[in-house]
Amino acid sequence: MSDSPVVRVAGEGDLEVAAGLFRGYLDFYEVTVADPEQPRVFLADRMKAGESLVLLAEVAGKGTVGFAQIYRTFSSLSMQPLWILSDLYVAPAGRRTGAGRALLGETLRRARAAGAGGVQLETAYDNRIAQALYESEGFVREEFHVYLHDLEKVSQEVFEEG
Repeated sequence: MSDSPVVRVAGEGDLEVAAGLFRGYLDFYEVTVADPEQPRVFLADRMKAGESLVLLAEVAGKGTVGFAQIYRTFSSLSMQPLWILSDLYVAPAGRRTGAGRALLGETLRRARAAGAGGVQLETAYDNRIAQALYESEGFVREEFHVYLHDLEKVSQEVFEEG
């Protein structure tokens, strides 16, 4: 393996390392997970059903340091396939190695090859490092607002009030 990150598709045998990186991603975004097995089960289910593409980045001397999870969907506005880069995470040991850029580049390459019209992503308002990476690779901040109706939270509030 060279000094440049190598990106590959995660297989069934990569589940534990991918789940560990996924847990790091959830920690980064301060997501509390009640069941420590839930991230592994979630990834396993997505991978087994072919619902997501999981990429892993390896760096010589550091091992597998990053992952990306991509969902394939459609854009009604462009009437084309669209890929959603839902998760991109590089563990602290792999930062400043080019792993994030390599994962992003491979995502774009694969999306182009698959005929997708674009790749969409979201990141936290204060994640300036990620924003700089995305913008340097040609991503443009959209003017749309993202809304979420948390069905579980609303259902729990209704249950508690009722």
